[in-house]
Amino acid sequence: MSGQKRRAATLEEARALAHPLRLRILRLCLDEALTNKQLAERLDKDPGTVLHHVRALVDTGFLAAEEVRQGQSGALEKPYRSTGKSWTLDVSEATGGHASAAEAILEAFLAEFREAGPAAAVGWSRLALTLDQASLEELQERLQALLDEFVARPPAPGGEPYGMAVFIHRRAVGQAAAAQAPGSGGVPPTS
Repeated sequence: MSGQKRRAATLEEARALAHPLRLRILRLCLDEALTNKQLAERLDKDPGTVLHHVRALVDTGFLAAEEVRQGQSGALEKPYRSTGKSWTLDVSEATGGHASAAEAILEAFLAEFREAGPAAAVGWSRLALTLDQASLEELQERLQALLDEFVARPPAPGGEPYGMAVFIHRRAVGQAAAAQAPGSGGVPPTS
């Protein structure tokens, strides 16, 4: 089973995903529709700042507005929900290989991890590998297929929400070693 084919992101889509606050908004709106006010409270940010990011995510199709509803105080409010579009995109080409999207993912992950508290980690792995290009591609395809399988599952009734980040990166090595091992990679926490 191979991983889902991802469409190359447009530059506008890649830019929308290259901000950690936007990634956190997408994660918060995954399981429930939230208003701008609710997002600002959960993120401890100014509502105007959050609205700027919400609009960028709506404009690029990553968030969708749901029907206006009446809030607790009687005021009308517009909730937003993640569309899942970000899972279908590959931002690497649009960013020219720049690390901005990867750095945003790491920053968002760390913020979510810290927010969840010290007991949030349920498992982790960290390792270093020396791979040729074919082995690297096999690892990426197999990891992606596994992740796609779990993403396609409906939420488990009574289940708990979990977050996860998987990164494969080149390790910093000496000049001579770098020339000999261009496919070096490592995998940080995956579970």
